[in-house]
Amino acid sequence: MATDKILRWAGQAVLYALFALAIGYFSSRPLYRHLEDDQGLLRMSFKHPGQVLADCRKRTPEELAKVPANMRQEMDCARARSAVRVRLAMDGEVVLDRIYPPAGLSRDGAASGYWRVPIRAGEHRFHVQFSDDEREQDFGFEREQRIQVRPGQVVLVDFAPDRGGIQIR
Repeated sequence: MATDKILRWAGQAVLYALFALAIGYFSSRPLYRHLEDDQGLLRMSFKHPGQVLADCRKRTPEELAKVPANMRQEMDCARARSAVRVRLAMDGEVVLDRIYPPAGLSRDGAASGYWRVPIRAGEHRFHVQFSDDEREQDFGFEREQRIQVRPGQVVLVDFAPDRGGIQIR
């Protein structure tokens, strides 16, 4: 009986040791590299509510009379917002031209965008354009900047009108 107990304990110790070795091996193998040795990463990320699609209008007295008294508001304002359009060019070549719709059932939320692509290290010229108003043909925000990209560096393109518009860092 005592030898059975010793054999069970020894077998359990061997199995635990093998399990620990397997965990140790697979925690460092296979090797995973996010980027090649001569690459950086270009990443665009933003969350921004576009402009309201329609201007507010004043309701006529006849329209107000048709509405229950507790719901009468003199101004009628639409909730729907514009989609946000982003165009990003690197070294004169457009690498992203996408429209991000507003969130929400009534299209009244902020548009969110995320995009990334590996790029080679070295000097690059970035030209970024954002439009948050579908009623305008031109882009409302624009920025051009040269950046020396080091291997492994992440270049972030962000959009924050309260911090000056387009940020490239």
